[in-house]
Amino acid sequence: MSRLLLLLFAGLKFGKLFFSVGTMLLAVGVYALVFGWRYAVGIVAMLMIHELGHFVAARQRRLPVGWPTFIPFIGAFTQINQMPHDAETDAYISLGGPLLGTVGALACYALGRGTGEPWLVAVSYTGFMINLINLIPVPPLDGGRITAVLSPRIWLLGIPALVALLFYRFSPILLVVLIMAAPYGLAALRGLHGKSPEARAYYEVSNRVRWEYAFYYVVLVGFLTMMVHDTEDQLHSVAPVGGVQSSGPADNV
Repeated sequence: MSRLLLLLFAGLKFGKLFFSVGTMLLAVGVYALVFGWRYAVGIVAMLMIHELGHFVAARQRRLPVGWPTFIPFIGAFTQINQMPHDAETDAYISLGGPLLGTVGALACYALGRGTGEPWLVAVSYTGFMINLINLIPVPPLDGGRITAVLSPRIWLLGIPALVALLFYRFSPILLVVLIMAAPYGLAALRGLHGKSPEARAYYEVSNRVRWEYAFYYVVLVGFLTMMVHDTEDQLHSVAPVGGVQSSGPADNV
């Protein structure tokens, strides 16, 4: 009986992995129809690297985590099966995605510059943009969970940033994110994060930890902003290759 249960458990784990791979292949197929197969593979790779950052960080904190799931023109997500018990752990897991995602986009950028392939630079641009947008300081984006370790009141800056981004480049996905972020902004405005002993304990961290995450966050945002500007300038200076332009799934994040 125990052997049968073990087989069922193993089958369930492999089933989740197959589901993740299936959604990844579906995303590649859908993107390929619009942008071409090279760009499709590249952008799904950027999303995968980002999500693996969350996956590895959650494993390091010994939290059960599922394999990434991909949704075309929306992005990808990694399901954490046990919520963190404190804001620092949540910030650590959230930082893992943009951090590893930036490394992946930077590697793609270096490869594109080294080979002279504009489509690789286009993929890196989208990777940089995805990670930068994810750092807007309001949940459910990664930036909201990272800055929560500093103060949830920072979320009040994230709402106007989302609104400004919507006016600059409208996206239905950004509109959905704004709607999801609204309750967090309202909670920060009312100071709900500090009104109960449980909430105060959740957000209680040392000043050293706050300064560390503030440093990581500011440096990462600054670097990504610089790289988005640099790659966008490069893409505007060359003709589209293989149907790939400077726009892409990043415009739908």
